[in-house]
Amino acid sequence: MLRPQYTSTRELISLDGLWNFEIVKAALQCEHPWTNAISDKVQIPVPASYNDIFLDPEVRNHVGWVKYQRRVRIPPGWAGRRVYVRCDAATHRGRIYVNQDLIIDHEGGYTPFDADVTDIANAGEEFQLTIAVSNELSNETIPPGKIETLPDGRRKQTYLHDFFNYAGLARSVWLYCVPTTHISDITINTSVDWTRSLGRIEYQLDVQTDDTTADLCAKVSVRDENGEYVADSEGLKNAINIPSVQLWQPGAAYLYKVTIELSCKNNSVLDVYHVSTGVRTVEVRGDQFLINNKPFYFTGFGKHEDTPIRGKGFDASYMVHDFELMSWLGANSFRTSHYPYAEEILDYADRHGVVVIDETAANHPCVVMWSIANEPASHEPGAREYFAPLVQLTRELDERPVCFANFGLATSEKDRITDLFDVLCLNRYYGWYESCGDLKMAESELEKDLRGWHEKYGKPMIMTEYGADTIAGLHSATVTPWSEEFQAQLLALYHRVFDRVPGVVGEQVWSFSDFQTSQLVFRVDGNKKGIFTRDRKPKNAAQVLRRRWLLDGKGNREQ
Repeated sequence: MLRPQYTSTRELISLDGLWNFEIVKAALQCEHPWTNAISDKVQIPVPASYNDIFLDPEVRNHVGWVKYQRRVRIPPGWAGRRVYVRCDAATHRGRIYVNQDLIIDHEGGYTPFDADVTDIANAGEEFQLTIAVSNELSNETIPPGKIETLPDGRRKQTYLHDFFNYAGLARSVWLYCVPTTHISDITINTSVDWTRSLGRIEYQLDVQTDDTTADLCAKVSVRDENGEYVADSEGLKNAINIPSVQLWQPGAAYLYKVTIELSCKNNSVLDVYHVSTGVRTVEVRGDQFLINNKPFYFTGFGKHEDTPIRGKGFDASYMVHDFELMSWLGANSFRTSHYPYAEEILDYADRHGVVVIDETAANHPCVVMWSIANEPASHEPGAREYFAPLVQLTRELDERPVCFANFGLATSEKDRITDLFDVLCLNRYYGWYESCGDLKMAESELEKDLRGWHEKYGKPMIMTEYGADTIAGLHSATVTPWSEEFQAQLLALYHRVFDRVPGVVGEQVWSFSDFQTSQLVFRVDGNKKGIFTRDRKPKNAAQVLRRRWLLDGKGNREQ
């Protein structure tokens, strides 16, 4: 599914803004009149999670369905084209209704979906658009959870992940049109011939058409960042060579603009689509991770899409500021924890040379590795039978390295699946959850753990989570857990071990900023492991990271 885009053959309209909003009561969810008009007395912004917008705790803790509704007019000039409504995300299940008709029912809270409304709503006319969203979690959802009914009849959602179950339309909604014959998907892979400084872009186009007899062809051209012509090719599947290629580098991004023109032979252009891509290589060699044939050391964070009031709602201001803060620290990477992120974030990482360990199959030059699970029970019977086919499928779909984030109980002696993967990603909390406050013991246990992995597998290792909860403003001259000084001391401990153990190729602190969680006794207003507070104020540990990553050069891209 291609993202909506404005070109000479395509148009789109943002449906962001205020929508009429309604909570669907639990007793009505089975037989609710989903398409009835919603009063404009209660409205809510899109994109945003709905939980923290209002002050009513019943809205914040609601379990089940809500409805968004507005009127939409299709431009008269869209006649003769296919028209779609697209949701960039609906957490965790979304239904799109046009007037009285259910068009699509989608499951997967962080992935986009669209509905073809061409045959229901006419160009120039207005229709009622209703989007119903459910936040219910089960053993079959990602993330998983369960629902229990309390004695007073209320429904309570419990879950096994440590972030708040924000819900609603957290990303943009679009109305867009495409020609009846159009490009439906584009696959791009890049490689480099190092001996000739020659870049190569391989592409494959998928096309959707109502005319099965059409003799379709395509012209694919490449321009550099100055808009100058570089090379072109023809065909629905082919390759383009780029002489004297400018590489996409960590910290020094270079993006080529690929333009695809679909046409009938001896006829005018039917569809046009643009893709920005970078040419770079990724390779695991022994216990090294290489980007463009050079060893790369990951510095950065696990992050959440989480901000005050908006919850998981996409916010361009926060996005840009977060990238500025990462740059200030010398961070060169992050992991999309623990769900697919808004694609605007990956676009920004592409543009600024920030490396991403990704948890969704969005094809971006910034993405250097796929992570297919976070802290699974990889030491339990059945783990290998479950993960082996997933790894195989991932490799069939793409050539990038594959990893998963291992947790402490699945030690190198007990883990059953690590040999299937390219890179070891380890989440460890010695000194916090284990041996809390005993930094000497934590340092010894951490080093023993890492050396055990390296001796057994000899693969690159990234510490994808490490840290400690820290209350901003709590200070202590002694080793006091929860203080800012303790967080800084703990990170320094880990860094000493990383520098002593061979095969460590990266460190990503958990987490970039404090974030909201469910209401637990040990989670006072959320998880406090952030290097920044939830509103992005630095704690003392930020200076520890800045000295190591930026001033001392640990984040140097050519280490």
